[in-house]
Amino acid sequence: MIICITADGPDSGAQVQPRFGRAAYFVFADTEKGTFEAVKNPVADAQGGVGPRAVQTVIDHGATALVTGQVGGNAASAIQASGIRACAFKGQGTVSAALSAFLAGELPSLL
Repeated sequence: MIICITADGPDSGAQVQPRFGRAAYFVFADTEKGTFEAVKNPVADAQGGVGPRAVQTVIDHGATALVTGQVGGNAASAIQASGIRACAFKGQGTVSAALSAFLAGELPSLL
């Protein structure tokens, strides 16, 4: 399973970024391989229509789950249409902590 976690930095020690479309990085955790891959969000600073384009980046990297703090209405629609499971990580913590909470089933559904 590949899980996308929104982050302020490019590694598993980075803080989780609560704003999905404006996150600086998407960190993809492959739970089968035990690897992390960071991708700079190409639309983080774009004007309007950010959510659906950010969702496309998540889809392009094969993620089937997303961990973030919040998503906008357009992003929510795109996430639901894609079948990606979205979970809420509230408060502060690292990508590794968010991944552990997700794998433990501690994160509520976001949508």
